[in-house]
Amino acid sequence: MKKRLLHLMLCPLMVVALALPVVAKEKPIKIGLSISDFETERWPVEEANMKRLAEERGAVLISQQANHDPKLQNDQIENMILQGVDVIIIIAEDGAAAASAVAEAARDGIPSIAYDRLVKSDKLAAYISFDNVEVGRTQARGVLDKVDKGRFVMLGGSPTDNNAILFRKGQMEVLQPLIDKGDIEVVADQWVENWAPANATKIMENILTAQQNKVDAIVASNDGTALGALQAMKAQGLAGKVPISGQDATAAGCKSIVENELTMSVYKDGRLLSPMAIDMAIKLAKKEKIEGLKDFSLEELTLDKKLKGSVPCKFLEVIGVTKDNVYDVVVKSGFQSYDDVYKDIPADQRPPKI
Repeated sequence: MKKRLLHLMLCPLMVVALALPVVAKEKPIKIGLSISDFETERWPVEEANMKRLAEERGAVLISQQANHDPKLQNDQIENMILQGVDVIIIIAEDGAAAASAVAEAARDGIPSIAYDRLVKSDKLAAYISFDNVEVGRTQARGVLDKVDKGRFVMLGGSPTDNNAILFRKGQMEVLQPLIDKGDIEVVADQWVENWAPANATKIMENILTAQQNKVDAIVASNDGTALGALQAMKAQGLAGKVPISGQDATAAGCKSIVENELTMSVYKDGRLLSPMAIDMAIKLAKKEKIEGLKDFSLEELTLDKKLKGSVPCKFLEVIGVTKDNVYDVVVKSGFQSYDDVYKDIPADQRPPKI
Protein backbone atom coordinates (compact mmCIF):
# COMPACT_ATOMS: atom_id res chain seq x y z
CA MET A 1 0.00 0.00 0.00
CA LYS A 2 2.88 2.39 0.89
CA LYS A 3 4.56 1.64 -2.43
CA ARG A 4 1.32 2.45 -4.31
CA LEU A 5 0.91 5.77 -2.45
CA LEU A 6 4.55 6.72 -3.19
CA HIS A 7 3.99 5.91 -6.86
CA LEU A 8 0.88 8.09 -6.98
CA MET A 9 2.76 10.96 -5.32
CA LEU A 10 5.68 10.78 -7.75
CA CYS A 11 3.59 10.59 -10.94
CA PRO A 12 2.48 14.25 -10.95
CA LEU A 13 6.02 15.34 -10.20
CA MET A 14 7.34 13.33 -13.11
CA VAL A 15 4.73 14.85 -15.43
CA VAL A 16 5.70 18.35 -14.33
CA ALA A 17 9.40 17.56 -14.82
CA LEU A 18 8.78 16.21 -18.31
CA ALA A 19 6.76 19.31 -19.18
CA LEU A 20 9.55 21.75 -18.27
CA PRO A 21 11.46 23.09 -21.31
CA VAL A 22 15.05 21.95 -21.76
CA VAL A 23 17.28 25.03 -21.61
CA ALA A 24 20.28 24.51 -23.88
CA LYS A 25 23.55 26.00 -22.71
CA GLU A 26 24.40 29.02 -24.89
CA LYS A 27 27.30 28.29 -27.19
CA PRO A 28 30.18 30.72 -26.58
CA ILE A 29 31.16 33.07 -29.38
CA LYS A 30 34.29 31.84 -31.13
CA ILE A 31 36.69 34.53 -32.45
CA GLY A 32 39.56 33.76 -34.81
CA LEU A 33 42.68 35.93 -34.63
CA SER A 34 45.10 35.69 -37.56
CA ILE A 35 48.46 37.39 -36.94
CA SER A 36 51.09 38.15 -39.57
CA ASP A 37 54.11 37.48 -37.34
CA PHE A 38 55.53 37.64 -33.83
CA GLU A 39 58.71 39.46 -34.91
CA THR A 40 56.90 42.78 -34.52
CA GLU A 41 57.10 43.56 -30.80
CA ARG A 42 53.53 44.73 -30.35
CA TRP A 43 51.67 41.73 -31.81
CA PRO A 44 52.27 39.17 -29.02
CA VAL A 45 51.30 41.84 -26.47
CA GLU A 46 48.06 42.67 -28.27
CA GLU A 47 47.28 38.99 -28.82
CA ALA A 48 47.49 38.44 -25.05
CA ASN A 49 45.27 41.47 -24.44
CA MET A 50 42.64 40.25 -26.88
CA LYS A 51 42.69 36.73 -25.43
CA ARG A 52 42.10 38.12 -21.93
CA LEU A 53 39.38 40.50 -23.09
CA ALA A 54 37.57 37.74 -24.99
CA GLU A 55 37.61 35.46 -21.94
CA GLU A 56 36.23 38.26 -19.77
CA ARG A 57 33.29 38.55 -22.17
CA GLY A 58 32.68 34.79 -22.20
CA ALA A 59 34.04 34.34 -25.73
CA VAL A 60 36.70 31.94 -26.98
CA LEU A 61 39.63 33.30 -28.99
CA ILE A 62 41.78 31.03 -31.14
CA SER A 63 44.88 32.55 -32.73
CA GLN A 64 47.66 31.65 -35.14
CA GLN A 65 50.63 33.57 -36.49
CA ALA A 66 51.89 33.15 -40.04
CA ASN A 67 55.60 33.96 -39.69
CA HIS A 68 55.45 36.53 -42.55
CA ASP A 69 53.98 33.96 -44.99
CA PRO A 70 50.87 35.29 -46.83
CA LYS A 71 49.89 31.85 -48.16
CA LEU A 72 50.21 30.29 -44.72
CA GLN A 73 48.09 33.09 -43.27
CA ASN A 74 45.33 32.42 -45.79
CA ASP A 75 45.51 28.68 -45.03
CA GLN A 76 45.24 29.43 -41.31
CA ILE A 77 42.20 31.65 -41.89
CA GLU A 78 40.60 28.87 -43.95
CA ASN A 79 41.26 26.49 -41.06
CA MET A 80 39.55 28.92 -38.66
CA ILE A 81 36.52 28.96 -40.96
CA LEU A 82 36.44 25.14 -40.84
CA GLN A 83 36.66 25.31 -37.03
CA GLY A 84 33.42 27.28 -37.04
CA VAL A 85 34.56 30.70 -35.85
CA ASP A 86 31.86 33.36 -35.72
CA VAL A 87 34.13 36.26 -36.70
CA ILE A 88 37.78 36.71 -37.72
CA ILE A 89 40.22 39.47 -36.73
CA ILE A 90 43.11 39.76 -39.21
CA ILE A 91 46.51 41.40 -38.78
CA ALA A 92 47.50 40.99 -42.41
CA GLU A 93 50.97 40.16 -43.66
CA ASP A 94 49.95 41.09 -47.18
CA GLY A 95 46.83 43.23 -47.51
CA ALA A 96 46.25 42.19 -51.13
CA ALA A 97 46.79 38.46 -50.59
CA ALA A 98 44.49 38.34 -47.54
CA ALA A 99 41.59 39.71 -49.62
CA SER A 100 40.81 36.21 -50.94
CA ALA A 101 40.55 34.86 -47.37
CA VAL A 102 38.18 37.70 -46.42
CA ALA A 103 36.03 36.94 -49.47
CA GLU A 104 35.92 33.24 -48.56
CA ALA A 105 34.87 34.05 -45.00
CA ALA A 106 32.17 36.43 -46.29
CA ARG A 107 30.77 33.67 -48.55
CA ASP A 108 30.34 31.56 -45.41
CA GLY A 109 28.65 34.43 -43.59
CA ILE A 110 31.64 35.09 -41.33
CA PRO A 111 32.52 38.79 -40.88
CA SER A 112 36.18 39.87 -40.90
CA ILE A 113 37.83 42.80 -39.11
CA ALA A 114 41.11 44.18 -40.45
CA TYR A 115 43.17 45.04 -37.37
CA ASP A 116 45.53 48.00 -37.84
CA ARG A 117 46.57 46.76 -41.29
CA LEU A 118 44.11 47.09 -44.14
CA VAL A 119 42.99 44.08 -46.12
CA LYS A 120 42.25 45.34 -49.63
CA SER A 121 38.71 44.04 -49.83
CA ASP A 122 35.28 45.66 -49.77
CA LYS A 123 34.02 42.45 -48.14
CA LEU A 124 35.45 43.56 -44.78
CA ALA A 125 32.96 44.13 -41.99
CA ALA A 126 35.31 46.78 -40.54
CA TYR A 127 38.83 48.19 -40.60
CA ILE A 128 40.11 49.60 -37.30
CA SER A 129 43.42 51.38 -37.00
CA PHE A 130 45.06 54.68 -36.17
CA ASP A 131 45.27 57.79 -38.34
CA ASN A 132 48.10 56.40 -40.43
CA VAL A 133 48.59 59.44 -42.65
CA GLU A 134 48.96 61.54 -39.49
CA VAL A 135 51.57 59.03 -38.27
CA GLY A 136 53.68 59.92 -41.31
CA ARG A 137 53.17 63.64 -40.83
CA THR A 138 54.19 63.34 -37.17
CA GLN A 139 57.35 61.43 -38.09
CA ALA A 140 58.39 64.03 -40.67
CA ARG A 141 57.70 66.92 -38.30
CA GLY A 142 59.69 65.18 -35.55
CA VAL A 143 62.76 65.00 -37.78
CA LEU A 144 62.30 68.54 -39.12
CA ASP A 145 62.26 69.86 -35.56
CA LYS A 146 65.95 68.86 -35.47
CA VAL A 147 67.08 69.32 -39.10
CA ASP A 148 65.10 71.09 -41.83
CA LYS A 149 67.75 71.09 -44.57
CA GLY A 150 70.18 68.63 -46.06
CA ARG A 151 70.48 65.06 -47.30
CA PHE A 152 67.56 62.90 -46.16
CA VAL A 153 67.12 59.12 -46.19
CA MET A 154 63.61 57.63 -46.42
CA LEU A 155 63.14 54.17 -44.88
CA GLY A 156 59.65 52.87 -45.62
CA GLY A 157 58.05 49.82 -44.08
CA SER A 158 57.09 46.54 -45.67
CA PRO A 159 55.84 47.09 -49.24
CA THR A 160 53.06 44.53 -48.62
CA ASP A 161 51.66 46.53 -45.68
CA ASN A 162 49.25 49.22 -46.86
CA ASN A 163 50.01 51.25 -43.71
CA ALA A 164 53.53 51.80 -45.03
CA ILE A 165 52.03 53.54 -48.07
CA LEU A 166 49.88 55.78 -45.88
CA PHE A 167 52.83 56.64 -43.62
CA ARG A 168 54.78 57.67 -46.70
CA LYS A 169 51.86 59.81 -47.91
CA GLY A 170 51.89 61.73 -44.61
CA GLN A 171 55.68 62.04 -44.60
CA MET A 172 55.73 63.49 -48.10
CA GLU A 173 52.91 65.94 -47.37
CA VAL A 174 55.28 67.56 -44.88
CA LEU A 175 58.59 67.08 -46.71
CA GLN A 176 57.62 67.75 -50.34
CA PRO A 177 57.45 71.58 -50.05
CA LEU A 178 61.02 71.59 -48.70
CA ILE A 179 62.14 69.17 -51.41
CA ASP A 180 60.59 71.43 -54.03
CA LYS A 181 62.41 74.44 -52.55
CA GLY A 182 65.70 72.55 -52.75
CA ASP A 183 66.22 72.63 -48.98
CA ILE A 184 66.00 68.83 -48.76
CA GLU A 185 67.55 66.27 -51.10
CA VAL A 186 66.34 62.68 -50.76
CA VAL A 187 69.57 60.73 -51.33
CA ALA A 188 68.07 57.27 -50.68
CA ASP A 189 64.55 55.86 -50.59
CA GLN A 190 64.20 52.22 -49.55
CA TRP A 191 61.41 49.93 -48.31
CA VAL A 192 62.18 47.41 -45.57
CA GLU A 193 60.81 43.93 -46.24
CA ASN A 194 58.78 42.52 -43.32
CA TRP A 195 59.62 45.62 -41.25
CA ALA A 196 62.64 43.57 -40.16
CA PRO A 197 65.34 45.43 -38.17
CA ALA A 198 68.05 43.20 -39.68
CA ASN A 199 66.92 44.21 -43.17
CA ALA A 200 66.99 47.88 -42.15
CA THR A 201 70.55 47.47 -40.84
CA LYS A 202 71.77 46.03 -44.17
CA ILE A 203 69.97 48.71 -46.17
CA MET A 204 71.40 51.49 -44.02
CA GLU A 205 74.92 50.06 -44.25
CA ASN A 206 74.67 50.15 -48.03
CA ILE A 207 73.27 53.70 -48.01
CA LEU A 208 76.06 54.98 -45.75
CA THR A 209 78.67 53.38 -48.00
CA ALA A 210 77.11 54.84 -51.14
CA GLN A 211 76.75 58.31 -49.57
CA GLN A 212 80.14 58.24 -47.79
CA ASN A 213 78.28 58.72 -44.48
CA LYS A 214 76.98 62.10 -45.65
CA VAL A 215 73.37 61.93 -44.45
CA ASP A 216 71.65 64.58 -42.35
CA ALA A 217 68.37 62.90 -41.33
CA ILE A 218 66.49 59.61 -41.58
CA VAL A 219 62.72 59.32 -41.77
CA ALA A 220 62.15 55.70 -40.68
CA SER A 221 58.63 54.36 -40.47
CA ASN A 222 58.67 52.40 -37.20
CA ASP A 223 60.87 51.67 -34.20
CA GLY A 224 62.08 48.34 -35.58
CA THR A 225 63.39 49.82 -38.82
CA ALA A 226 64.77 52.86 -36.98
CA LEU A 227 66.65 50.74 -34.44
CA GLY A 228 67.95 48.53 -37.24
CA ALA A 229 69.24 51.61 -39.07
CA LEU A 230 70.80 52.85 -35.82
CA GLN A 231 72.95 49.72 -35.66
CA ALA A 232 74.54 50.76 -38.94
CA MET A 233 74.81 54.37 -37.72
CA LYS A 234 76.55 53.30 -34.50
CA ALA A 235 79.22 51.47 -36.47
CA GLN A 236 80.03 54.77 -38.20
CA GLY A 237 79.84 56.91 -35.05
CA LEU A 238 76.68 58.65 -36.28
CA ALA A 239 74.09 57.46 -33.74
CA GLY A 240 72.68 60.44 -31.87
CA LYS A 241 74.17 62.87 -34.40
CA VAL A 242 71.65 62.26 -37.18
CA PRO A 243 67.93 62.60 -36.30
CA ILE A 244 65.80 59.54 -36.98
CA SER A 245 62.09 58.89 -36.51
CA GLY A 246 60.24 55.79 -35.35
CA GLN A 247 56.75 54.55 -34.50
CA ASP A 248 54.91 52.40 -31.94
CA ALA A 249 56.63 53.75 -28.79
CA THR A 250 58.10 50.30 -28.11
CA ALA A 251 60.12 49.73 -24.94
CA ALA A 252 63.33 49.54 -26.99
CA GLY A 253 62.37 52.61 -28.99
CA CYS A 254 61.58 54.69 -25.89
CA LYS A 255 64.81 53.57 -24.22
CA SER A 256 66.71 54.67 -27.34
CA ILE A 257 64.96 58.06 -27.16
CA VAL A 258 66.05 58.69 -23.57
CA GLU A 259 69.55 57.59 -24.57
CA ASN A 260 69.57 60.38 -27.20
CA GLU A 261 69.80 58.03 -30.18
CA LEU A 262 66.29 57.69 -31.62
CA THR A 263 64.85 61.19 -32.02
CA MET A 264 61.15 60.42 -31.73
CA SER A 265 58.47 57.77 -32.01
CA VAL A 266 54.72 57.80 -32.52
CA TYR A 267 52.56 56.60 -29.64
CA LYS A 268 49.65 54.44 -30.75
CA ASP A 269 47.92 52.96 -27.73
CA GLY A 270 47.13 49.39 -28.72
CA ARG A 271 45.35 49.04 -25.39
CA LEU A 272 42.54 51.05 -27.00
CA LEU A 273 42.54 49.07 -30.26
CA SER A 274 42.37 45.59 -28.71
CA PRO A 275 39.18 46.14 -26.68
CA MET A 276 37.60 47.86 -29.69
CA ALA A 277 38.36 44.77 -31.80
CA ILE A 278 36.91 42.32 -29.27
CA ASP A 279 33.81 44.43 -28.63
CA MET A 280 33.25 44.78 -32.37
CA ALA A 281 33.81 41.06 -32.95
CA ILE A 282 31.21 40.11 -30.34
CA LYS A 283 28.68 42.58 -31.74
CA LEU A 284 29.23 41.28 -35.26
CA ALA A 285 28.80 37.70 -34.07
CA LYS A 286 25.51 38.71 -32.43
CA LYS A 287 24.52 40.72 -35.54
CA GLU A 288 24.27 43.89 -33.45
CA LYS A 289 24.76 47.39 -34.83
CA ILE A 290 28.22 48.95 -34.47
CA GLU A 291 28.37 52.67 -33.79
CA GLY A 292 31.04 55.12 -34.91
CA LEU A 293 32.08 53.56 -38.21
CA LYS A 294 32.61 55.73 -41.27
CA ASP A 295 32.88 54.47 -44.84
CA PHE A 296 36.10 55.16 -46.74
CA SER A 297 36.69 54.12 -50.34
CA LEU A 298 39.44 51.61 -51.02
CA GLU A 299 40.96 54.19 -53.33
CA GLU A 300 41.25 56.65 -50.40
CA LEU A 301 42.70 53.98 -48.14
CA THR A 302 45.23 52.58 -50.60
CA LEU A 303 45.88 55.46 -53.03
CA ASP A 304 45.12 52.91 -55.77
CA LYS A 305 42.54 54.17 -58.29
CA LYS A 306 41.97 50.65 -59.60
CA LEU A 307 40.41 49.43 -56.35
CA LYS A 308 36.65 49.87 -56.08
CA GLY A 309 34.21 49.69 -53.19
CA SER A 310 34.37 50.98 -49.64
CA VAL A 311 35.10 49.77 -46.11
CA PRO A 312 33.55 50.79 -42.76
CA CYS A 313 36.42 52.27 -40.70
CA LYS A 314 37.30 53.65 -37.29
CA PHE A 315 40.60 55.46 -36.68
CA LEU A 316 42.24 56.48 -33.39
CA GLU A 317 44.46 59.48 -32.73
CA VAL A 318 48.27 59.33 -32.44
CA ILE A 319 50.82 61.31 -30.40
CA GLY A 320 54.42 62.17 -31.24
CA VAL A 321 56.85 61.12 -28.49
CA THR A 322 60.24 62.73 -27.76
CA LYS A 323 62.58 62.78 -24.80
CA ASP A 324 60.60 65.74 -23.45
CA ASN A 325 57.28 63.92 -23.13
CA VAL A 326 58.08 60.18 -23.16
CA TYR A 327 57.71 59.97 -19.37
CA ASP A 328 54.37 61.80 -19.24
CA VAL A 329 52.83 60.18 -22.31
CA VAL A 330 54.23 56.65 -22.39
CA VAL A 331 55.46 55.77 -18.89
CA LYS A 332 52.87 57.47 -16.68
CA SER A 333 50.09 55.96 -18.79
CA GLY A 334 51.53 52.50 -18.11
CA PHE A 335 52.08 51.77 -21.81
CA GLN A 336 55.76 51.04 -21.09
CA SER A 337 57.32 50.48 -17.69
CA TYR A 338 59.65 52.96 -16.02
CA ASP A 339 62.28 50.25 -15.51
CA ASP A 340 62.26 49.22 -19.18
CA VAL A 341 62.53 52.76 -20.51
CA TYR A 342 65.14 54.05 -18.03
CA LYS A 343 67.17 50.87 -17.65
CA ASP A 344 70.91 51.70 -17.40
CA ILE A 345 70.19 55.45 -17.41
CA PRO A 346 72.10 57.18 -14.54
CA ALA A 347 69.82 58.07 -11.63
CA ASP A 348 70.54 61.79 -11.93
CA GLN A 349 69.35 61.73 -15.57
CA ARG A 350 66.01 60.03 -14.87
CA PRO A 351 62.75 61.63 -13.82
CA PRO A 352 61.66 60.64 -10.29
CA LYS A 353 59.83 57.32 -10.19
CA ILE A 354 56.27 57.91 -9.02
